[in-house]
Amino acid sequence: MFKRKIITTTGALFSSSLLLISAAHATTPQYKDQQALHDIANAVSKARIEQDIQTLVDFGTRHTLSETKSNKRGIGAARRWIKSEFEAISKACGNCLEIIEVKDTISGEKRIPNPVEVVNIVAIQRGQVDANRMVMMSGDIDSRVSDVMDYTSDAPGANDNASGVAGVLESARVLSKYKFNGSIVYAALSGEEQGLFGGKILAKYAQEHNWRVHGVLNNDMIGNSTGINGVTDNTTARIFSEGTRVIETKEQAHKRRFTGGEVDSASRNLARYIDTIADRYIENLDTMLVYRLDRFGRGGHHRPFNDVGFAAVRIMETNENYNQQHQDLRTEDGITYGDTIDHVDFAYAAKLTSLNAVTMASMAWAPAPPTGVSISGAVKPSTTLAWHKSDDPTVVSYKIYWRYTSEPQWQFSRDVGNVTEATLKNVVIDNYYFGVAAVNKDGIESPVVFPGDVGAFEWPDKSTK
Repeated sequence: MFKRKIITTTGALFSSSLLLISAAHATTPQYKDQQALHDIANAVSKARIEQDIQTLVDFGTRHTLSETKSNKRGIGAARRWIKSEFEAISKACGNCLEIIEVKDTISGEKRIPNPVEVVNIVAIQRGQVDANRMVMMSGDIDSRVSDVMDYTSDAPGANDNASGVAGVLESARVLSKYKFNGSIVYAALSGEEQGLFGGKILAKYAQEHNWRVHGVLNNDMIGNSTGINGVTDNTTARIFSEGTRVIETKEQAHKRRFTGGEVDSASRNLARYIDTIADRYIENLDTMLVYRLDRFGRGGHHRPFNDVGFAAVRIMETNENYNQQHQDLRTEDGITYGDTIDHVDFAYAAKLTSLNAVTMASMAWAPAPPTGVSISGAVKPSTTLAWHKSDDPTVVSYKIYWRYTSEPQWQFSRDVGNVTEATLKNVVIDNYYFGVAAVNKDGIESPVVFPGDVGAFEWPDKSTK
């Protein structure tokens, strides 16, 4: 339903640093299938996800303002349990995870009027080649009922968002058995329902520690396959991504007006990358690319990362049931309200967890996305793209992608070798959007980078100046 075909072109004339490509003919691309990515997808366990969701539900409430001293109830107990799970996972992989608490005290806010410590539990699996290059999966610890300030009533939060946290833990269990070039971050965030505070705290921490965050995969409600609209569908998922960066300058916006890129932010190309992963590696799952920051007028924990310039998306179920979100546990007029575990489709949650795990593995094995990508070709018959030579030793070649401007996915592609500039002969710049991906020896690719500031995965990309 949402799949798009990518086409590669044939016919090329090589030189040592510049590649000239003829676009006269088109054929279906030949991808090198990655068995390890299939293995990762198949290793995710719905039974373990069910167990983790049940454990989180059993804490009664995980409201941000709830009990922190008890070992059985409240967000404090939930945080300590999540940390202990990360510690057990790390022990099993020879202490491969660096487990930290990233926290701050929040007060004077509408939903946090009095001082409350907002604590994120974060596990980092450091890359062997580029330890400061990060891809992150996040889920929210906290839960709520109808009154956002009610921190004592039972708020099981089975789907919203024990499902996301369970997915984070399960991804860590699976991926910790492998070694990667880049780093993977597993984040259980707090304070989402009170104002996205956990994400704000971690985004600030990432900036202060110079993390090069190339993707945040925020999972918020990945366990419901039956919507309030009566549709039951366990074969699709949505990926929300913002367009241009909210911190884009006036000068950058002026340039974009004449060169394009409104639908080619790093977040949008991260979403396209995830969509491609789903097509290749996740059985019976199609992803819907939604060109919006989040659901209409609503928000999620990827937004604080977008706010500072990181590529970040929201992955979630296609059909929501609003009777099971932010509701007191009750039955009225024959309708049962509340986010209870009996509504969770564990196989579906496992499928979306697999999507995250495979995406992060692919990005962490792939080279870093190209930097300094630029484009030229105005009033010429051909289009030239250039980029900076990478310091990443895993790069063996680069791949140019292009598509018609009205198409949601990349249509045409060509591997141009290990060069820093290539020309698409007789491909007119006015008619297409373009991008470049880096490729390793196994054929695993980075996300596609659109030329200029609008598409850069590292913000600000000083190399484009």
